[in-house]
Amino acid sequence: MSTETITVGEVSAGDAAGQSVELPIVDILTGRGFITGKSGSGKSNSASVIAEKLLDRGYSLMCVDIDGEYYGLKEEYEILHVGADDECDLQVSVEHAEKLASLALEQGVPIILDVSSFLDERDARELLKEVAKQLFAKEKKQKQPFLMLIEEIHEYIPEGGGMDECGRMLVKVGKRGRKHGLGVVGISQRPADVKKDFITQCDWLLWHRLTWSNDTKVAGRILGSEYRGHVEELGDGECFMMSDFEESLRQVQMERKQTFDAGATPGLDDFERPELKSVSDDLMGELETISENEQQRESRVQELELELKDKKERIKQLEAELEEAKDLSAMAERFSRAMLEHASGRAFRTDITGRQSELNEHDESGGTVVTSGDETSRGREAEAGSRAASDGFDHLWSTDSGASRMAEKAGHSERNATGDEADVADPPTGGPTGPEETDTGGVADPTDGASDDDGDTPAPDDIDAPGDVEPSFAGDTERLVVADLRETVESLDPIAREMLAVYRTEPKLSPLDAHVRAGGDGDRTAAYRRNGELRAGDLVEHAGRGGYRSRLRAEIQTRHDGRLGDEALETAVSRVTELLPAVGDGSTEQSADGTDRESREPAESDTEPTATDAEIITESPLANAAKPEVDVADEESEPHERTQTEIL
Repeated sequence: MSTETITVGEVSAGDAAGQSVELPIVDILTGRGFITGKSGSGKSNSASVIAEKLLDRGYSLMCVDIDGEYYGLKEEYEILHVGADDECDLQVSVEHAEKLASLALEQGVPIILDVSSFLDERDARELLKEVAKQLFAKEKKQKQPFLMLIEEIHEYIPEGGGMDECGRMLVKVGKRGRKHGLGVVGISQRPADVKKDFITQCDWLLWHRLTWSNDTKVAGRILGSEYRGHVEELGDGECFMMSDFEESLRQVQMERKQTFDAGATPGLDDFERPELKSVSDDLMGELETISENEQQRESRVQELELELKDKKERIKQLEAELEEAKDLSAMAERFSRAMLEHASGRAFRTDITGRQSELNEHDESGGTVVTSGDETSRGREAEAGSRAASDGFDHLWSTDSGASRMAEKAGHSERNATGDEADVADPPTGGPTGPEETDTGGVADPTDGASDDDGDTPAPDDIDAPGDVEPSFAGDTERLVVADLRETVESLDPIAREMLAVYRTEPKLSPLDAHVRAGGDGDRTAAYRRNGELRAGDLVEHAGRGGYRSRLRAEIQTRHDGRLGDEALETAVSRVTELLPAVGDGSTEQSADGTDRESREPAESDTEPTATDAEIITESPLANAAKPEVDVADEESEPHERTQTEIL
């Protein structure tokens, strides 16, 4: 191993005072060093002296300058000064890291990496991390001794705080760089703030004057307790030198640097910048090519960012157009519904999905009569008929309009139902007006000569026009509405069900009275809670003056859009009320006409019942014209309950 050395000063105290102090070059280039001292004590001067001595011998190094004070080396040496401002030879970024490492190791170019001029500290740390990484990687192959001088090392390798990637990379260089030939020297004015693992692993250390107690405590722990007070008394440029290659600890006066001291405190004299040496044009050309490529890359990035911004603006514009289109679509939908309601004379149902016919009312014969929904249809029909007559076109106005076919169909269904009942009833005694038994056991209606009793396919003239009759479904009295209401009633507690039964027999009771009559106590809160459950299930409604009444009948009719006939409505109501307990004598209170009180006092929503097609047909002048004359005496001689079919 080479024993070449550099002289950096002389011993200032002790028996060896005046002797020159020499440092082995290889140990300095490849080892780990630490230089510390308070501001103005001479630590940066000592680092510059070591750098000048190495440059005089032709060895390359890199100074990581955090305060911009090492550019003075360019006064005597051809050294590349890179950083982020115009004072540097070249402005660099992280993209230059690999090229800088190649120049330092492969071409032996000394470099000052000035990170003091970066406005964003993150950019400076990223550049230093990448340069150290490239140097470490290339030294594995080069095995070329190389030294990194790092000012203010405590900012990268702190004692208390966590380290970022840059700090971890420098620790890696300190621990493993020696075997590859890569050395590092850390410089700091605050040894207490530097990670102690780094200090204790250093091969050589220079301790300049320290006065702060925490720093002197560190010096006493490393050098010995007796030196804790001595380190405060050192003069400018004087230090305690401690190294592995010299057994004794020496007090040394370091030499003065030969180049311009850019880190000196400014005085009152005019500042005169020395003439600095520049690097070769070829070297600058290589680095400038990297800078140009980087500028092109940045320009391309800016172009892409502008394109991205334009696309985002276009997306916003398309989203706005889409919202406008949605608004227009919603407007068109509302307009079409309004037109449909105007044309059909009934409100548009938004809660109906699938086949509309499955929600319409079905008669016992399997047909469904589509109701017109309100008085508007009657008015339009009467107005159309009168207008046709007044215009002289009454001969074009059909006297049928599907009404007679509907009436005939309904009559046929009613007669079939009557015939089925006759099968199980005792046949009436003979008489001239008695019905005759048919081959199938049913009862034939004398007035129905053209009807086919055995259910054969009707003649073409009897086929209903489209829209008059819709197909039926099974379970007429167990439809979804009834099942839903039964489920609601079953979910009530016994007292709530009893209250509903009380409301049916005694309308306009207060919740508290109904609660007591249903077997509950006089707790007002419990009464109104149970009454609230009934209201939530649409089973009762307010009847005025704090009273309530049942609305089962009105709710069933409302959920069927008013299309249920009396018989079907009664059946549906009975299917729900059979779940209610008996009140009083076990039967619903009857009025004089035989109807229960709920039917006599309809809900407010039922005060204007929806007209059915049967009513329209009955009141229509066209239907009256087609209706055969009936002998009044015959009607009086055969009193019976009038059905919708007989009304038709």
